[in-house]
Amino acid sequence: MEIENRKIENILVVQPMEKRIDASVSTEFKGRMVDWINAGSRKIILDLSYVDFIDSSGLGAIVSSLKTIGNDGDLVICGIKETVMGLFRLTRMNRVFQIFSSQPEAIKALSI
Repeated sequence: MEIENRKIENILVVQPMEKRIDASVSTEFKGRMVDWINAGSRKIILDLSYVDFIDSSGLGAIVSSLKTIGNDGDLVICGIKETVMGLFRLTRMNRVFQIFSSQPEAIKALSI
């Protein structure tokens, strides 16, 4: 799975470059997220602007990443497409995650 990541001050921006986060890549995705969190990343922006589809295992990997961070950090989402947002609404994950339309908005929110 191709994932781009970069640091902006103390914020890690993670951007999957795949169209799908599903059972075939969710384990690798979760593993890489946990590695970044264990390495000290506590403020993470997950940019889903390339992602068209997330299944239950992909959503589980994202939720697991949030749980791994715990109360001493935050995982926010930006660039979410309407097809993926439908899943977040259906599962009520739109109430669990802060969702921003763009990276600059998410960066601003986490910089406070």
